[in-house]
Amino acid sequence: MIPGMPGKMNQRQMNQMMRRLGINIKNIDNVEKVIIQTDSKEYVFDDAEVTIMDAQGQKTFQISGKPVIRDRTEDTLKDDIKLVVDQTGKSEGEARKALEETNGDIAEAILKLSES
Repeated sequence: MIPGMPGKMNQRQMNQMMRRLGINIKNIDNVEKVIIQTDSKEYVFDDAEVTIMDAQGQKTFQISGKPVIRDRTEDTLKDDIKLVVDQTGKSEGEARKALEETNGDIAEAILKLSES
């Protein structure tokens, strides 16, 4: 219960009060997929329910559903190796070694292999 408010409030009254306070809430319809990526993990929500709360220009998203959590470290490395191979024409082993030597800096690895 909210202090200073009557004991029971229906949804309509709650929505009116929130609008007066400058808070708007709406659902996003027909969401197919939501993906949240960090440096090491990927959270994939299929058929998620997403709600946006706009409070005085600040938007907050609420995602409801069951995510599939994947480790991104190896996938990211594979993508980086493929990119370096495509750009330089070198082998995957050479690309991996260059990425390790440059601490994962793709541009530096490409330059390093292009010079040799």
